[in-house]
Amino acid sequence: MNPITILLAEDHMIVREGLRKMLDLEPGFQVVAEAKNGRQAVTLALHHCPDVVLMDIAMPGLNGLEATRQVIKANPATKIIILTAHNDDAYVNSATASGAVGFLLKQTSSHNVCQAIRDVYMGKTFFSASITRRLSRLGQHAPRRASPNDKKSALLTSREVEVLQLIAEGKPNKETAADLGISIKTVEKHRGHLMEKLDIHDTASLTRYAISAGIIESSVQLTII
Repeated sequence: MNPITILLAEDHMIVREGLRKMLDLEPGFQVVAEAKNGRQAVTLALHHCPDVVLMDIAMPGLNGLEATRQVIKANPATKIIILTAHNDDAYVNSATASGAVGFLLKQTSSHNVCQAIRDVYMGKTFFSASITRRLSRLGQHAPRRASPNDKKSALLTSREVEVLQLIAEGKPNKETAADLGISIKTVEKHRGHLMEKLDIHDTASLTRYAISAGIIESSVQLTII
């Protein structure tokens, strides 16, 4: 029987190494690649076509939610499990809307991580117990209330989300252009489209929007007041 192939996407090396050591000890699993950011995760997922991706949310350059969207779009057969420290409803909703079929908190046990991998590989979903209990209280089929930020984000292209994250991280246009392999003029064009679609017209407000939409973490410091 072929092993379940796994890609690890996590920007903290010590966490990534711990996950790999744990999964290497588990029969039937094979870690085929490791990514330290969302953009690398997309590239490696397209190359290796893993069965399952363990995906962090907060990663530099391209966050795990947008990386999930891009991986699923390119290879719908790949199952994505979000592994994160964030457990609020907004992140869970964003993760499932992006195509993730699992959501685990980083304080979960190794047993649950392995069980989640097996379950999603078999076509099931898997959520951490605390999230499952919360969803159960709300009603499994309760309609999700979309926030204004959800509606605005839906208007953005994947490239615009990438540009928005880099802007919010404080990257100048020249560095953003180099990271994305596009011209500075194209970056400026995307920036203009972002401001028009979101009706936001300064960098500080774009950063605040990126935080509220879950594109970057709230720990990111504003560089422009």
